[in-house]
Amino acid sequence: MRVRRWWGGRLGLAGFALSLVCTGCASIPFSAPAATVASAEKTTLPEDDDFTQLIAQYRSDLNRCKARETARLHLLAPTAQSAQARDNSFADRARALFTPLSGASLHMPVVGVRPHDLDDSWHAPRDGGARVHKGIDIFATRGTPAVAVEDGIVSFIGDERLGGHCVWLTTESGTAFYYAHLDHWAPGLYEGMEVQTGDILGYVGNTGNAIHTSPHLHFAINQNDQMVNPYPLLTHAVPVQHAHLHTPLSGGTYGTR
Repeated sequence: MRVRRWWGGRLGLAGFALSLVCTGCASIPFSAPAATVASAEKTTLPEDDDFTQLIAQYRSDLNRCKARETARLHLLAPTAQSAQARDNSFADRARALFTPLSGASLHMPVVGVRPHDLDDSWHAPRDGGARVHKGIDIFATRGTPAVAVEDGIVSFIGDERLGGHCVWLTTESGTAFYYAHLDHWAPGLYEGMEVQTGDILGYVGNTGNAIHTSPHLHFAINQNDQMVNPYPLLTHAVPVQHAHLHTPLSGGTYGTR
């Protein structure tokens, strides 16, 4: 019993001493390492028009797939058409998809502009030769309507650093038309909206990197995922004297007036 009490006393003193040491250590200030804050990488837009080309390619491919799927479902649906009529319809769609764009089918993108008013600025040097112009500039009074050159879908509407207020119009064949430096968009315009030839997409301005130039429309064409010169095509385009503005109809659909 005496031995047990002796060890009990020893352990009690050891525990008391250990608690004093722990308490003292807890009171010693430690300098925790400063938390490292990861800085978000700054996203910079490309200097060239590659960003807009990627958008055009993506939107063009997306709408092309939708058009093909619609055509496939239409052919699979039970109709009263003969096999020959269905074959002819499919052939017409295939020709529209792969036939090169013809200027005879286009309308002028700016109201009141005629072919002889155009200037071929395709591949003109820009930014001291750091890049080239991948479209043509169509000069007009600020606020002049810019219209759809063909029937299609508004595949992109938004702001870009170089182009300012922009619109991409994509047709069923996959050809995409680029409208840039717009002063403002047409009322009610939205992505996915179906428009007809002559419908107003926006109004001529000088937004983006054209702020120090006269109001004009930067117009470009992307066909088969390649930018092509619009000038030869627009020399045969149909001039537009009166534009149409979409208005909502009953049932949530849209028409023109």
